[in-house]
Amino acid sequence: MDCNSCKMCKSADGKLESFVASKQFETAFHRTEDQKQKCGFGLQGVCCRLCANGPCRITSKSPRGICGADADTIVARNFLRAVASGSACYIHIVENTALNLKHVGETKGLIKSQKALDYLADKLGIDELDKYEKCIKVADVVLDDLYKPRHKKMELVDKIAYEPRIKKWKELGIMPGGAKSEVFDGVVKSSTNLNSDPVDMLMHCLSLGISTGLYGLTLTNLINDIMLGDPVIRMAPVGFRVIDEDYINIMITGHQHSTFSSFQEKLTQPEVVKLAKKAGAKGFRLVGCTCVGQDLQLRGEHYQDIFSGHAGNNFTSEAVLSTGAIDMVISEFNCTIPGLEPIADKLNVKMICLDDVAKKKNAEYIYLDRNKYDEIDMKLINEALESFKSRRSKVQIDIPRDHGYEESLTGVSEKNLKEFLGNSWKPLVDLIANGTIKGVAAIVGCSNMTAGGHDINTVELTKELIKRDILVLSAGCSTGGLENVGLMSPGSEELAGENLKTVCKTLGIPPVLNFGPCLAIGRLEIVATELAEYLGIDLPQLPLVLSAPQWLEEQALADGAFGLALGLPLHLALPPFITGSKVVTEVLTESLKDITGGHVIVNQDPKSSADQLEEIIIDRRQKLGLKEVEIYA
Repeated sequence: MDCNSCKMCKSADGKLESFVASKQFETAFHRTEDQKQKCGFGLQGVCCRLCANGPCRITSKSPRGICGADADTIVARNFLRAVASGSACYIHIVENTALNLKHVGETKGLIKSQKALDYLADKLGIDELDKYEKCIKVADVVLDDLYKPRHKKMELVDKIAYEPRIKKWKELGIMPGGAKSEVFDGVVKSSTNLNSDPVDMLMHCLSLGISTGLYGLTLTNLINDIMLGDPVIRMAPVGFRVIDEDYINIMITGHQHSTFSSFQEKLTQPEVVKLAKKAGAKGFRLVGCTCVGQDLQLRGEHYQDIFSGHAGNNFTSEAVLSTGAIDMVISEFNCTIPGLEPIADKLNVKMICLDDVAKKKNAEYIYLDRNKYDEIDMKLINEALESFKSRRSKVQIDIPRDHGYEESLTGVSEKNLKEFLGNSWKPLVDLIANGTIKGVAAIVGCSNMTAGGHDINTVELTKELIKRDILVLSAGCSTGGLENVGLMSPGSEELAGENLKTVCKTLGIPPVLNFGPCLAIGRLEIVATELAEYLGIDLPQLPLVLSAPQWLEEQALADGAFGLALGLPLHLALPPFITGSKVVTEVLTESLKDITGGHVIVNQDPKSSADQLEEIIIDRRQKLGLKEVEIYA
């Protein structure tokens, strides 16, 4: 195909867009144009294909399906099933992460952060002196909670959640039981001719949100810190410039960093580096792409000898592969888009999956037997060597060296941000109280191609918010888009309002802080909780808003359910396929304000979205009696 003459989806990253246009590969940027015509029933969530009588589609002339289900039931069922699926993905991640920690304990493996281990053990009420036994006990209490039946409430929620929220969740009857059981019953409840109560199904979504957020997000981060090291604030390069063709380059995709931590350590061993040099390379490098790349970037201080840097988010990955400089792709979870497969085939790139949930049709699957790490690591190393030797003379390398930024601030966490502020939230609270910073916005989640184009809504909304002296914290593929256009690099403070600009220049920080992968939404929850605790208020009272402007996957809907359960206003550029139901739309956008304190805002225009979010922040400031601030004109 002649892609130079193709219509393409636009990107906030102009250099990426130009590079994609110059290549002879079909990517999501091209397929977006072919998929512009959307099914109106699907967009509204009023299509049901759960049984052989369907698919049934609800219209004004046909207000019920053959079974009698109306639009409210069908939309709520579809939404619950999507949230349950998204929750399942995150629970899979924390389950594997806990099993990996248990293996570290049982084999007396590498513990990167004793401090993180002690912190989490203390949080969970575990009293154990031996560090390896402590790992096992931490893993076991997490796994025990995940495997509980639904009628037995998850015990760790009481230990890691904010007390005012726990009280509210108990009042509402949405405290989750065993996380896997919550997912299981969510699927059952949304099946044919079972639940037809849309409000009950939405309340189940909130339960799933709580278990997703506290376990799949928060606990995954805290466990990973033990095995992979605590995040460290630092400057790092981002974009295609991180790729060095003189190395054997392995692109990693997914969300489960600890899955390949053993392999990662092996790549730095002198005898392994010698193998690379014998093949004609300087060594091995891991190239970050998707959320696992963000997680590696977050902890990059510990991996400078093996991690080249973060190249881009989910829909950047095809372009990264098309540079020709990637020799192998290792995937272990989602965001490994199927569009990678034909490019990998054409460029002879070896694809290997370490978790069968991410099995690609052209990839070799290696079962991750934790008792055979050495054997598996050498298999991966040899496959990378062979791929490098067999393909490099046959492909053209084309890396746009001017893409991205040489310096981008990364490695921010709930712990080191507080330490940076003097081990207290007081400086940030004071800046908010006196109006220098109006409030905080968390810009999180995915990248998609339909909410204005690739990263466009995310980038434009962020620019609008920082203009208004609103500090932005980012986690997820959104971060990959924001850093690749320079919003986390020196000079970005010039785009902020005068007050926020002064703060940024004084502290030497950008107006957008990089917390890393989508899993780090759990870190943002800790920041919000500690700020609320410092002020002695509940989360819905904070001048803090949440936006997933370019949400993409079912996991994002589970993230959103967590935000709503926390009582936060949640902005989306695109509605989550609910507009066909008056009841579901009303509950999520209005009624929920009086239930949890949170609600959904749908607005695709970045400027008016920023106006709405700023208005919420100012309203909350006024209710807290904080200094009056001017609305951005």
